[in-house]
Amino acid sequence: MDFVQDQTADGRPFRMLVVLDELTAIRGAPVHVRADNGPEMISKAVKAWCEESGTGALYIDPGSPWQNGIVESFNGRLRDELLSSEIFDTLAEARYLIDRWRLFYNHQRIQRALGKVTPAAFAATCPALPPLRLAALACAAAPPGMEGAATMQQLS
Repeated sequence: MDFVQDQTADGRPFRMLVVLDELTAIRGAPVHVRADNGPEMISKAVKAWCEESGTGALYIDPGSPWQNGIVESFNGRLRDELLSSEIFDTLAEARYLIDRWRLFYNHQRIQRALGKVTPAAFAATCPALPPLRLAALACAAAPPGMEGAATMQQLS
């Protein structure tokens, strides 16, 4: 997990929470979550979720993004393929275009690391696990059946 920040054309900042993995509501909780030591990643809500789901937290060393290379690589692709090439006039436009890119990334873009299939096709081959008690909350926030990707949160 990590956050990526950008802004609209008029300078309004926004952040995206990037989560690389299948949704816990579909696939069960991961053994651990790897994240940096930013304040959003050591928040009480994240810690509470980890405790309740039985997920451990692995925090990378400060100033060591290579320890979380998979998400940093994804963030680079997100920035290169979308954020650096688009000017978002509004937050609504940013949400729409980012969601379109997320759908493309998960359902059309072939990934060599997954055996030259899309993330959605790869996830479909994985056995589903019983959902967690928190699964209803995760499902309410995401469209049904959508794996991986970015959720937006406006900065205060």
